[in-house]
Amino acid sequence: MCPWASIYLGLILTLSLAPMAAAKKCYHCDVQVARHCVGIPMTCREEEDCYVGRGTAQGLPGIIIKGCMQSISCGWPQSITHLDVTYNLTTYCCPGDMCNIIQPLRITKPPDATTVLAVAAGLLLALLLCWLL
Repeated sequence: MCPWASIYLGLILTLSLAPMAAAKKCYHCDVQVARHCVGIPMTCREEEDCYVGRGTAQGLPGIIIKGCMQSISCGWPQSITHLDVTYNLTTYCCPGDMCNIIQPLRITKPPDATTVLAVAAGLLLALLLCWLL
């Protein structure tokens, strides 16, 4: 039977191996009447992803905007007013650093492989400790 101390030690090592959340960088550009904007680098908050927003209004050229957005808000249609015109805005999000240079293809956020690997290593270490003790 595995002593509780080994389980606690394994959990502590698992948490210490998990990477700290690093600030994500994304491109930012204010609303522009254009098909593309390069943008300038900005730092997002932990719960945000990079995004590209594309807006349309009947009979007018489209708009584009880039930046950081809360992950739960990605992909939902919304309205935005620019130069007294209301546009229907669609957002496209991506989870990586500077991934919004172009319109991202994915809306969902994949699991972080480094974190999964660290958790698996910690669990294997806890099992090894249980087997040895």
